[in-house]
Amino acid sequence: MIDFRQKFIDFALQYNVLRFGNFKTKAGRPSPYFFNAGLFNDGFALKQLGQFYAQAILDSDIRFDALFGPAYKGIPLVSTIAIGLAEAGHNHPFSFNRKEIKDHGEGGNIVGAPLAGHILIVDDVISAGLSVGESVTLIRTAGATPCGIMVALDRMEKGERECSTLQEVRDRHGIPVMSLITLDDIVAYLHTRQDLSCHIPAIKIYRTRYGAKVPDTPDR
Repeated sequence: MIDFRQKFIDFALQYNVLRFGNFKTKAGRPSPYFFNAGLFNDGFALKQLGQFYAQAILDSDIRFDALFGPAYKGIPLVSTIAIGLAEAGHNHPFSFNRKEIKDHGEGGNIVGAPLAGHILIVDDVISAGLSVGESVTLIRTAGATPCGIMVALDRMEKGERECSTLQEVRDRHGIPVMSLITLDDIVAYLHTRQDLSCHIPAIKIYRTRYGAKVPDTPDR
């Protein structure tokens, strides 16, 4: 595991963003773990989150001109990622959308830099991929090109088909989907923690039931 991915898991555990136990996912599946990026909810956590994303983006070698974050969770996320990239010497414009179109002032539903060139979409997780579809449509309607998606976690679960939800998004929109960490990374991390390794069997059972049937290799 790349070192910063292990550090990100430490970070997620510190803020209870990653937890183990008995949970139910948005899709209604009983899950032995839960990931809620909304709990990165103070200034220091948000700053670190942006730095982790920036490192993952730079590590991916993806070429892009600007960043886009879908409302609502994507708004603070894209802002802190832009700061994290700037701190690393890579200054990029960013924008996000409003849920409601503004009919006064500057108008429209895009806030920030104009959508132009190759746009990297950033989000926390992808469940059904609906917000991704909306973002892709917004970007293409503006005449720009969505060139990739970066999320925090790839759960490596099957979606509507036997392949993973992330693979479905790749196939549907023809753009790479990358993640800071995957469920494989989490399992590898648990093997290094004697106090948490007891959760491995439950995760293996969960993956047997809900894991993507086609091998899923993230586009990192």
